[in-house]
Amino acid sequence: MRKFFFTLTLALAVAINILAGEHITVIISLDGCRWDYPSLYNTPFLDQLGSQGVQAVMQPSYPSSTFPNHYTLATGLVPDHHGIIGNRFYDKRTKTYFAIGKNQNDPLFWGGDPIWLTAKRQGKRVGVVYWPGSDVAIKGDYPDYWQDYSQKPLLTFVERIAKIEEMLKMPAEKRPQLIMAYFNEPDHSGHTFGPESRHTRQQVETLDCLLGQLWNDIQHLPNAADINLIVTSDHGMTRITNERIIRLDKLLDKSWYTNLATGFPSMVFAKKGCEEKILKALSAVPHLRAYRRSEVPAHLHFGTNNNVGDIVILTDIGFVTSTHDTTSPGTHGFDPSYSDMNVLFRAAGPDFKKGYKRATTFQNVNIYPLLTHLLGIAPSACDGKLENVADLLAN
Repeated sequence: MRKFFFTLTLALAVAINILAGEHITVIISLDGCRWDYPSLYNTPFLDQLGSQGVQAVMQPSYPSSTFPNHYTLATGLVPDHHGIIGNRFYDKRTKTYFAIGKNQNDPLFWGGDPIWLTAKRQGKRVGVVYWPGSDVAIKGDYPDYWQDYSQKPLLTFVERIAKIEEMLKMPAEKRPQLIMAYFNEPDHSGHTFGPESRHTRQQVETLDCLLGQLWNDIQHLPNAADINLIVTSDHGMTRITNERIIRLDKLLDKSWYTNLATGFPSMVFAKKGCEEKILKALSAVPHLRAYRRSEVPAHLHFGTNNNVGDIVILTDIGFVTSTHDTTSPGTHGFDPSYSDMNVLFRAAGPDFKKGYKRATTFQNVNIYPLLTHLLGIAPSACDGKLENVADLLAN
């Protein structure tokens, strides 16, 4: 009799879950959307999403750049651990460069277990629109649905919204339980015109309008009550000027190194016996700090990866290393503890609290375990913990 009642209870629980509907999560990344853009610009939808659900400030991983941090969001690993340590870097093993448009689709560079593969192995479907890494055959596999970033022309922002809605309207047996979408603004405008420019304002406000339309369309779906929406970003943006360029090639003797990487991460690959000369030459340079790879400040979690240079260089916010005398008006990549590198986080839906504003920042390595929790699957080993963001979730 006891066994009968247990079986009946279990069957009822399953039936209730089926009737309640399976929750779906849509996560959207607005490249370079600094945490304070909603307060600088007119963003009624992002304001609404935060008031209806949760709002917080999220801290990227070092270096605060696009490819490293999108893959951190997908794997829960810091760049030093998943291997994409920059938008461009030299791979000692293959003696080739990883760069956007060059070797970026070589799966040898991409370590860790991205959420689309974690989910697929456990019977969940993931649809992706241009998320960095999703068009790479990592471990020989792809997401269930994905877009090839090398195929031009790229989908417009309106078409990307339409692609999200198309996946949401798929039959239940084909519909993804997780949808991830990438938009390359306001990053491009932030670089080209600066973070406080009218061009950046225009992009932020246009995206806010598009996302507002997406959310409105979601509310008209029969399973609207089962859909979570997360809007976040990979890194922030800060203003820079030509006067704040630090010319590394003029500070270091060429006979001291085999390779000089400027920008982010800024690194020197020293010749044998030359590390001390390099450190001494850089020790008195204003707005710059140089470290042996084993001595990089612990909060950056950077230096163990084989492709990190012998010397790692950090600059004050707004100062950049280069081998040229000119730069764009805006950039990122700095120590994530600088507030200009932080990003917005907004989320609403059945799994999130309502009207909750988090007082402290959290690190982006925690997004991966959050997504696995929302999917109801087990995470692979990562640097994040669900407990670090559990306060965002509904009881």
